Amino acid sequence: MTIDLEALYIDLHRHPELSFQETRTAGVVAKHLEELGLEFEEGVGKTGVAAVLRNGDGPVVWLRADMDALPVPEQTGLAYASTARGTDPAGNVVPVMHACGHDMHVSALLGALEQLVATKDQWSGTIVAVFQPAEEYGAGSQAMIADGVLDRFPKPDIVLGQHVTPLPAGTIGVRSGTQMAASDGLRVTLLGRGGHGSRPHSTIDPVVMAAATVMRLQTIVSREVDPRDVAVVTVGSIHAGLKNNIIPAEARLELSLRYPDDAARARILEKVERVVRAEAQASGADEEPVIEIDHSLPPTINDVDATTRLRLAFDSAFGDGTVIDPGMFTGSEDVSWFARESGAPLVFWFWGGVDPAAFAAATAAGTVERDIPTNHSPFFAPVLQPTLDNGVRNLVVAAREFLGTP
Repeated sequence: MTIDLEALYIDLHRHPELSFQETRTAGVVAKHLEELGLEFEEGVGKTGVAAVLRNGDGPVVWLRADMDALPVPEQTGLAYASTARGTDPAGNVVPVMHACGHDMHVSALLGALEQLVATKDQWSGTIVAVFQPAEEYGAGSQAMIADGVLDRFPKPDIVLGQHVTPLPAGTIGVRSGTQMAASDGLRVTLLGRGGHGSRPHSTIDPVVMAAATVMRLQTIVSREVDPRDVAVVTVGSIHAGLKNNIIPAEARLELSLRYPDDAARARILEKVERVVRAEAQASGADEEPVIEIDHSLPPTINDVDATTRLRLAFDSAFGDGTVIDPGMFTGSEDVSWFARESGAPLVFWFWGGVDPAAFAAATAAGTVERDIPTNHSPFFAPVLQPTLDNGVRNLVVAAREFLGTP
């Protein structure tokens, strides 16, 4: 059997699913795993799938792909653009799009498994393929771990994963050490006193409190963090009020914080809390604001020795110049929980999905940030080829590097 990977990718792109709702996607994955003759389990960590390919004695290599999509309205104009809608955790009906490329991740991993099955005479060991839900919530890997994925499947000697990104197709970006930042998602509830919009003096206006808080939070990075260090404080969501002539009783902010290590995390969290509480006090709030951590993700740290080894394998397979050091990404990932909880080394890399000519033109014009859509953009869509074939080859080369030989 040969998987039509392009058709698979287009199907997944047309039918995205939100975090912990990836039932159709998991079913598509399971169908192909069954056709490949692999043993697998569905429903691991709610909607995850884990499969095992055993081929004699040797190392255990975990290959991971995430499956979930985002509440983003697709604007790519592709013939196979998503028109799907889903229901978010708050009960809102929202547009859904694979705006982060997880459909490419799933397709590439299934393609790699097909090639590894076909070449079992050339390697030995065990492959565990992990199709993980809810990466966008930062919760899918821990859900699978809580459901016993490390106990019910062979434990890894190494964990490998990849992410498509706006680099030129044919480029691989990987570095030793911290590859992606740690992050926290915060919910901040500012408590005021509601009333009539015509009598603001009788209220404590949480909308004004929120506006002041948002502006003051921006000074943390610009005025309190060494310019040589990395930190991000983003307010991604503000919710307050239902009508123009009613001053509401509360306002809610949702924050995304990024940092390279635990020490920086502690500093930024302290500063955010100080600002939030001080602005509430400055507004005369009767009640303290409520600050809740929605999720925390550790930094994605690539093992030095394993990364060096994989870079050499990629150079040998694809030629010098293919692999670059992309620097530390301020985005975050939950793949590292598999490595942290098992004690295995991790290598997580990026592979390019942008037409090289378009990327070169944007670079020459100094318009990369404007003209090359990034992950989570409604315009994000990797060029189908050679991105898909490259993703398959990357995983096969990486797995073979760490597996044994017959």
